[in-house]
Amino acid sequence: MASVLELGSRVKEASRLLGIANSEQKNRALAAIAEALWERREEIVEANAADIAAGREAGLREGLIDRLTLNESRIAGICDAVRELIRAEDPVGIIESGSVRPNGLRIEKVRVPLGAVGIIFESRPNVTVDGAVLCLKSGNAVLLRGGKEAIRSNKALVAIMREAAESCGLPADCIVLVEDTSRESANEMMKLSGILDVLIPRGGAGLIQAVVKNSSVPVIETGVGNCHIYIERTADAQMAEAITVNAKTSRVSVCNAAESLLIDEECAPSLLPQIAKALFDKGVTLCGCEKSRALVPQMEPATEEDYATEFLDYRMSVRVVPDITEAIAHIGKFGTGHSEAIVTRDYAAAEKFLNEVDAAAVYVNASTRFTDGGEFGFGAEIGISTQKLHARGPMGLTALTSSKYRIYGNGQVR
Repeated sequence: MASVLELGSRVKEASRLLGIANSEQKNRALAAIAEALWERREEIVEANAADIAAGREAGLREGLIDRLTLNESRIAGICDAVRELIRAEDPVGIIESGSVRPNGLRIEKVRVPLGAVGIIFESRPNVTVDGAVLCLKSGNAVLLRGGKEAIRSNKALVAIMREAAESCGLPADCIVLVEDTSRESANEMMKLSGILDVLIPRGGAGLIQAVVKNSSVPVIETGVGNCHIYIERTADAQMAEAITVNAKTSRVSVCNAAESLLIDEECAPSLLPQIAKALFDKGVTLCGCEKSRALVPQMEPATEEDYATEFLDYRMSVRVVPDITEAIAHIGKFGTGHSEAIVTRDYAAAEKFLNEVDAAAVYVNASTRFTDGGEFGFGAEIGISTQKLHARGPMGLTALTSSKYRIYGNGQVR
């Protein structure tokens, strides 16, 4: 098995070739990838079934099994996302600005690939394809290191994509998988400074913080979503229930799912029992403060840790708050800067929430589940950045590029 250093070096070399490929070449490769993934879907499903069986044997909870699962429907969705990416504008080569200086120098700022990108992620094999094709379209070669739970799926997906890319004249090493899923391989990737240009972790808080703290490669922090729904006192009851149930239960295992419900004490007596019942009916376990439990006795007591946890499961924390100021303070203390929502009919409350909540995506009267590259019109995404440099929110193609200045002169000296 090749070392992580050797794999990274191959990716670095491939990045130089891919970086000068034109849009037509890259789009042909993407079309070939989509076609090959669909044609070989039975092979992918078979590999994935082995991963699921091993995961269940290892005791993975159902929320994680859901993240791991690839079926024909999900593969179709992945292929559709790849084809959608073909239609997206290639950011590489776009001139963002230009000017002519008094001395006659013409200066242009142009988008360029980041280069060699490393992605460390957990048991979501769709990330394998998303990461590979987004990097390819934006001219970046990628070194992928997934979790052991999805290793069979990832090996099948990467083999198919490498063959498809190579059949279109691109280097196979523009997509490389680290097959060693030990902690040591992740640590080695974090030390590939000078080989990898950027490292993107996708997964739980533990993985992301480990990469942020230990990497000598620049890191784009993504993913952890301790997202809140705040029901303000003027909220429409039906809307509040629908948004909360959707945000929590439409897919519990994703980072834009709501993990905490805040509700104004003025409307809590009438709304909280109704919303709690709807959540109980969906299989959600609730844990809450004393005021919440007084209104809904079936609720478990909540701890500080519960309020700080991204559950990724059928569990949700609840707190009754006196007003919007306290709701915003709670989000400031426990939120992760991902997605936050208010349900209200009060314009002033909506504007206060939008202006004062510090998160990548802030919603009024809509579910947090919309924080997604496709829903935002970006197509596939590499992740949701929860930091403020170099990108924030859903990271599409442009977020996978940097810029450089091209300067044209006619003999100027300084």
